[in-house]
Amino acid sequence: MSSRFFQFKNSKLHYKTLGNGPRKLIMFHGFGQDNYSFHSLSSLLMGHYTAYIFDLYFHGQSTWGYGESPLEKGHWKETMQEFLKENQIEKFSVVGFSMGGKFALATLEAFPHRIEEIILLAPDGIKTSFWYSLATYPLLFRKFFKSMIHHPERFESILKTLNALGLADKGLLKFAAYQMNSEEKRNRVYHTWVVFRHLRFDINQLASLINHYKISLTMIVGQYDKVIQPKNMESLLNKLNHYTFETPAVGHTGLIAESGRILLNKLR
Repeated sequence: MSSRFFQFKNSKLHYKTLGNGPRKLIMFHGFGQDNYSFHSLSSLLMGHYTAYIFDLYFHGQSTWGYGESPLEKGHWKETMQEFLKENQIEKFSVVGFSMGGKFALATLEAFPHRIEEIILLAPDGIKTSFWYSLATYPLLFRKFFKSMIHHPERFESILKTLNALGLADKGLLKFAAYQMNSEEKRNRVYHTWVVFRHLRFDINQLASLINHYKISLTMIVGQYDKVIQPKNMESLLNKLNHYTFETPAVGHTGLIAESGRILLNKLR
């Protein structure tokens, strides 16, 4: 396993390379994770793939050098184009888990003619969640959420209200509370909301690209996932000619480990 940095303009992506299989696999983790979250999965697949496992911006050792300016799809396309060129990658597959699904979909939009397979594990980006929608609200509203970095009691008050009114699942509220239980985490939540807010997708366009280029799509969502639910994937899957859809009996956090078994069976 090798650890490297890829610098593009003012931003820097850290990634690790694992395996020596003939096919190339680019992997994007979920919120609050880093490249390590995919080590076990990529180890299982290493005989089939050479995996490039990224730390996304605001996670691990990657850095975003543009303050609160949003990451535009055009910038991401240029970044990945240079990365692919530097590593001499022509055709490749993509994996995205949860928040990483947005980066997988942005990569799909940018290079549909070069992608052989896309594997989406409970991906964000198919149906926009309430939490990510907050970042698209007016600046004054975003400033209120930024204030929660130093005043966590404001966020705790919101969670208590949602819980008391029964407006959100308790498992989801617990997940949100865990992601906000330190200043470092709250800072990451805020900047992720704000900087990634332009990574939004037209489902009809995504389906058209997948169908036109005959890209193999595997979708895996846990039956008990309260963060990204299986039913939220229907808007995309119903428009595809061919796909594989698995719903193992796990929640959000156990999905990566369970996906290894499913993907290995598919490769056999």
